[in-house]
Amino acid sequence: MHLRAVAESEIRDDHTWLAAFMWEAWENRPAECAAGIAVSIDKIWHAVNDLYAAADVLDADTGKLWALPIYGGRPVAHSADADPSNPPLGILEPPGVSQAADFLASVSFDELWNVAGAELVWSGWDEAQVRQEFLDHHKRLQAFYGRAATAGHAVVRAVWA
Repeated sequence: MHLRAVAESEIRDDHTWLAAFMWEAWENRPAECAAGIAVSIDKIWHAVNDLYAAADVLDADTGKLWALPIYGGRPVAHSADADPSNPPLGILEPPGVSQAADFLASVSFDELWNVAGAELVWSGWDEAQVRQEFLDHHKRLQAFYGRAATAGHAVVRAVWA
């Protein structure tokens, strides 16, 4: 899964255009990640979402804010003539980005891990190593969404197969 911050005014609500935009962002991923305008989660984005879902156990008032960093926003529908191999895309508009940033800044990783960690450690894997991987994703998402919210940007999501 690849997330890219971008000014909302620069986004075309067109799947074909957005897929090309995200493909270019993917090709420039190392530079964009270094610049803080992109972040990627390889293969385990669903498990990172499961980690954040533990927020419901910790604080019922969070509602579904925990879903914003991974699955937030609205899907962008394929047009009739779109290449069916294009990835699923979504756009999280600036207010949602701010909510995601606020959630990530206020949630305790340690508390989330205490609730969900046992379910996230894969059989045969070292718990400390897995915990560190999730902590690294959490820190990158905190920084990414914080910067995007400060800039007033939207976040575009692509899930590459």
